[in-house]
Amino acid sequence: MIIPFHYPRLPLGFLLLITLFLVSLLTLPTVEARIRHYKWEVKYEYKSQDCYKKLVITINGKTPGPSIIAQQGDTVVVELKNSLLTENVAIHWHGIRQIGTPWSDGTEGVTQCPILPGETHTYKYVVDKPGTYLYHAHYGMQRAAGLYGSIRVSVPDGVAVPFSYDYDRSIILTDLYHNSTYEQATGLSSKPFVWVGEPQSLLIQGRGRYNCSLLSSSSLEAGLCNTTNPECSPYFITVVPGKTYRLRISSLTSLSALNFEIEGHNMTVVETDGHYVEPFVIKNLNIYSGETYSVLVKADQDSSRNYWAAVNVISRKPQTPTGLAIFNYYPNHPRRSPTTTPPTGSLWNDSDYLLAQSLAIKARQGYIEPPPLTSDRVITFLNTQNQIDGYRKWAVNNVSFTLPNTPYLIALKQNWTHVFDQSSPPENYDSANYDIYSTPKNFNATSSNAIYRLKFNSTVDVILQNGNTMIDNNSETHPWHLHGHDFWVLSYGKGKFDSVNDPKKYNLVNPIKKNTVPLHSYGWTALRFRANNPGVWAFHCHIEPHFYMGMGVVFEEGVEKVGKLPTSIMGCGETKSLIRP
Repeated sequence: MIIPFHYPRLPLGFLLLITLFLVSLLTLPTVEARIRHYKWEVKYEYKSQDCYKKLVITINGKTPGPSIIAQQGDTVVVELKNSLLTENVAIHWHGIRQIGTPWSDGTEGVTQCPILPGETHTYKYVVDKPGTYLYHAHYGMQRAAGLYGSIRVSVPDGVAVPFSYDYDRSIILTDLYHNSTYEQATGLSSKPFVWVGEPQSLLIQGRGRYNCSLLSSSSLEAGLCNTTNPECSPYFITVVPGKTYRLRISSLTSLSALNFEIEGHNMTVVETDGHYVEPFVIKNLNIYSGETYSVLVKADQDSSRNYWAAVNVISRKPQTPTGLAIFNYYPNHPRRSPTTTPPTGSLWNDSDYLLAQSLAIKARQGYIEPPPLTSDRVITFLNTQNQIDGYRKWAVNNVSFTLPNTPYLIALKQNWTHVFDQSSPPENYDSANYDIYSTPKNFNATSSNAIYRLKFNSTVDVILQNGNTMIDNNSETHPWHLHGHDFWVLSYGKGKFDSVNDPKKYNLVNPIKKNTVPLHSYGWTALRFRANNPGVWAFHCHIEPHFYMGMGVVFEEGVEKVGKLPTSIMGCGETKSLIRP
C-alpha cells in the first residue's frame, strides 16, 4: 500500500523569499584565494642603469626585480635561491603585515637568520589587504645594491575600488651610487667618519642618465660610462589620449627624499600604503623612502607631443641631477624626448610646503578606521646623532641600535635571555632641558640591542622628535617604517613636541593609516597603533646609512602566541643547536 506524502502548504510570500535567497547565492561573487608561486634567483650582474656600468644585485637577471601581482587573500610563495656566492641575503615584504607568519617578515637578526650563499629559502605569507606594497633586501645595505621590487594586491572579484581608472602601472623611484655598498659601509664604520655623500643618479623604474662627460677621459671610470647603452635609455609610460591611469608611485631610495611630477599634468592622490585617501589634487608629489602612493593621471593634454616625468631631491640641498622618464602619448614614438625643459619640482627646503602635503592626507570617507581615543602607553623617540669611542652613529634617545647574533623571534620563543640585553631601553629623553636646535655634544654615547616589550592588544603612541645633527644648523628628514603593522598618523608639528597641548590637536576623526611616515626637520610626528600582531617587529629609519648606523628599535608583542617556528629561519647564533642533522 502506498501512502501519499503531502508537502505542507507554505505562504506565497515565504516561498518568494526562499527563491530570492537561492538566486542570490547563485549570483554572489565567488572569492577563491589562490597560491601565487614565484621562483627567484638572486645574484650579482653588471648593469648600466644610468649608463655607468657597475655590479648590482638582480632577481632573475632584473633590477627592479619581478613584480608580485596578487589578489587580497592570496598566498604568496617565493622560492628564493641565494647565488651571491659570498654574501648572505634576506628579503622583507614591506607593508605586508605577516599576520600569523612573523617568521616570513624577512628581517635578518629580528625574525630570521640570513639565507647563506648557495641556499634556497621559501617565504610563504598571505596578502591580507589590497594596496601598493614593496619588497627589498633587509641584510646590511643590500637594498641600495638593487635588490627590490613591487607588490600589487588587487581587491577581490566583485569588489570595486572607490575611484575609476582605465590602466594600472607600478613605478619605483630610487637613487644610485656608483661605489659599492661595501665601500659605503666601510666609510660609515671608519674613524674618521666618511659619509656616503649624495647619489650620482636618480632612477625611475631602474633607469636614469648620468653625465659621462663629468668623468676624466683618461680615468678608468670613463670606460665604464656609455650613454648609447640601451639599458639607460629613458623609461617611458605610454598613455592613450583621454584615458585615466592609476600610477602606483613607490620610493626605495637609499638616502634621498624625492618630488615626482609629470609635466603639464595634475595628479589626484587616492591611496597610500594600502589605504584609501580622501582625494586631493597636486601638481607634484613629495615621497619618502619606503612610502607608496596611488595617483590618478588623465591623459588630457596635447597628444601630438610627449612630456617629461621628473624626480628631484627635496629635504637635502640637491647635488644629484633630475631623474627623467618620458610620458609618452600614443602613437608618438616612446623614445621621442620632449623639447621642453624638465620640471624642477618644489623648492627643496620649503619646509612649509613639505609639511602641508603631509597634513593634507586623510582617510577616505566610507573607509575610515577610527583610532582608539586614548593610548595605554606613550613612547618618545628623539632622533639624534652621537659618537661611540670616536665612531659616528645615529641613535634613538641617544642609544644606537645593534642587532644580536641570534634573531629576537627565536630567542624569545626559546626564552634565551642571555643572547640580548634584557634591560628596558629609554622611553623618553630630557625634553625639558634638551635644545633640539643646538648641536649635540654626544661624544660618549651607548649602543644596545635591548627591545621594547609591549602588552598584547594595548594601544601605543609613538612620538618621533627631530633635532639637530652633529653638524651645525642641520636636521635630517627621517622616514620611519614599522614592520607588522599599519599605524594611524595623528599629527605632525614644528619644533619640540608639547606633551600637554599638542595631543589636543590630534586628528581622531579621519587620520590616515600608513606603515611609513616622514619625520620632518626640526619637527615631530605622532603615531598610534595597536600591538595586536604576535611577533617581533622592527621600527626604523628607512634611510639605508641611517639604519646601518643604528637608527632603529624593535617591538615585541604577544610572542607567546606565535606558533611553532620553522627550522628554515634558523642556522645562526644559538639557533644552530635547534637544527637536527
